Amino acid sequence: MKLFECQACGQLLGFENTECGRCGRLLGFLPASTTLSALEPDGAPVWRPLARPQERYRFCANDQHRVCNWLVPADSAEAFCPACRLNHTVPNLDRPEHIRAWQQLEWGKHRLVYGLLRLGLPLSTKADQPAVGLAFDFLAPWDAPEAEAITTGHARGLITMNIAEADPAERERFRANFNEPYRTVLGHFRHEVGHYYWERLVADTPAMEGFRQEFGDERRDYPAALQRHYQQGPLEGWEEYYISAYASAHPWEDWAETWAHYLHMVATLETAYAYRLTLTPPGAPAAVLAMHVDFDPYTVRDFDAMVRVWFPLVHAGNSLNRSMGQPDLYPFVLTERSLAKLRWVHNLIARYRGA
Repeated sequence: MKLFECQACGQLLGFENTECGRCGRLLGFLPASTTLSALEPDGAPVWRPLARPQERYRFCANDQHRVCNWLVPADSAEAFCPACRLNHTVPNLDRPEHIRAWQQLEWGKHRLVYGLLRLGLPLSTKADQPAVGLAFDFLAPWDAPEAEAITTGHARGLITMNIAEADPAERERFRANFNEPYRTVLGHFRHEVGHYYWERLVADTPAMEGFRQEFGDERRDYPAALQRHYQQGPLEGWEEYYISAYASAHPWEDWAETWAHYLHMVATLETAYAYRLTLTPPGAPAAVLAMHVDFDPYTVRDFDAMVRVWFPLVHAGNSLNRSMGQPDLYPFVLTERSLAKLRWVHNLIARYRGA
């Protein structure tokens, strides 16, 4: 994520901030330029962002629920911002706990959409393009019939999220039950949207042959593969070939896990770039841990440049977390095979943007 600052007073700002803590100005996010801006009133409900003072905006309709700080052009017929227009179903807002859970989900989803916008990926709603659009259902298990289980997943552009994932205690229970080293709301979004982009960028395209060479033949029986994974565990020796145990279940899951990790990588490296992070350890460690993030990972073409700074960065991050008694920041090992798959995703996105 970029670093943002208030255009009125220079205060450091966070992506989810709605008000400057120093000067008190309202803040709004401009999706077209991926910029957080201080606002100048221009007759309710219209505002002029100091980042683009010649333009006029209003807040997304979901601002009333305090789940969105994004802006919509004042003359637009749309009530919602590009991120909130992707919503197909939101939880019952008559229950305060639903609003709190939805807020956590939206923070994760807005960070997801920010990354997709920065990567220049195709992003349309199902309302606009039913066949290829993206949509989200946020469902509450305690509102569903007893026989109906709500499973987070993807089906033809519709991503379902169980809002129980917004509860840290529930999420930790799920993580332990599935023996996962990492489970977050944002991680779910990045994984599930990977399935969507497989359909948009790979399926029925010239990329299919390369996909099968890297990830395997997706025509394998998918339900049977998942059943085998949950009953027997990951493939023996999965650590050498896959980025996670779950990735070994089926080529589609290998792709989605790799896609999610690529989004983890570019987002984390962008933050490191925003801070111009440099590591200069003394002595022998300098040979492998010295690094300087001096490029924007969303625009760099050289994947190896990303890899060269990624390993020292996560080593330092893991060490810092352990010093605080926290789990590793990045509890994964990237082998040559995993890196080859990440490189394939990187090159696929670069080719799409070039086209």
